[in-house]
Amino acid sequence: MEERIKQLQQEAISALHQADDLIALQDVRVKILGKKGSLTEVMKGMRDLSAEERPAIGALVNAFKDQFESSFIARQLELQQRDIAAKLASEKIDVTLPGRKTASGSLHPVTLVTNEVVEIFSRLGFAVAEGPEIEEDFYNFEALNIPKDHPARDMQDTFYISDDRVLRTHTSPVQIRTMVKHKPPIRIIAPGTVYRRDSDLTHSPMFHQVEGFLVDKRVTFGDLKGVLTHFLNEFFGKGHNVRFRPSFFPFTEPSAEVDIECVICGGKGCRVCGKTGWLEILGCGMIDPEVFKSVDYDVDKYSGFAFGMGLERIAMLKYGVNDLRLFFDNDLRFLKQF
Repeated sequence: MEERIKQLQQEAISALHQADDLIALQDVRVKILGKKGSLTEVMKGMRDLSAEERPAIGALVNAFKDQFESSFIARQLELQQRDIAAKLASEKIDVTLPGRKTASGSLHPVTLVTNEVVEIFSRLGFAVAEGPEIEEDFYNFEALNIPKDHPARDMQDTFYISDDRVLRTHTSPVQIRTMVKHKPPIRIIAPGTVYRRDSDLTHSPMFHQVEGFLVDKRVTFGDLKGVLTHFLNEFFGKGHNVRFRPSFFPFTEPSAEVDIECVICGGKGCRVCGKTGWLEILGCGMIDPEVFKSVDYDVDKYSGFAFGMGLERIAMLKYGVNDLRLFFDNDLRFLKQF
């Protein structure tokens, strides 16, 4: 048996060195030390030895096992290092190659326009205010001089949640909420989402507006014209004529619609401006004294102006968009242009 163990030892060490990968190396270990391995079979045969032979054979078997284990570990580390070196050689990064561009998104065109409007009025000293989109009747109608029987309250125009709550139809309620909390002087713009029961190429049941107002002593219509003319020149570029047409709004008196010389045809007349050479941009006027009474402002001491515009409307004109619904379709072909 001693000769058998020495021969098995030579064969095992030779097999370890011949194993060319970790799987083959593990196979060698199983063949030698596994439940049916060669050395295991030898150890089973030791029960047939005499008591005098067992100690010497046992010592030889233990020496074999120790040598085999240490040789196995050494070969395993050798193969692992070889594999790591090969992997590093094949997967190394060439830092001279151009990098991969990461796809990035961009702001929505309505957001871009909102930011630009806010920036222009901020330079004029206007602060930004916000209000709830589910609004109380008082702020959305009553305080803005829109009585119970006014056509703007018709169900075809307004989304009613209850008898005294609506989805706000304009951002003007922010004007009332601000004046209730603060005394003049006040300069505020209020961009936000509004809701009306309307939907076609140029209207949406959900859209965005920006309301602006200024209240102080001795505020005149001339101040209003100066502020809005400056804004339009900044937003659409200088060189476009601006006109103010008499109009009516319940919460301003006098009131006006503001037109700008068509930014498409330069006032010559085209399909966009209906051959008139003018584009309607916003509504404005001097704040009605009845509105001041709703917020306990002294109408003999203070005056002010207010204006409002649809952000999708001016975005359509700025970017040449002919269908309002494109802003809400989430078509990447459209959005990627911005």
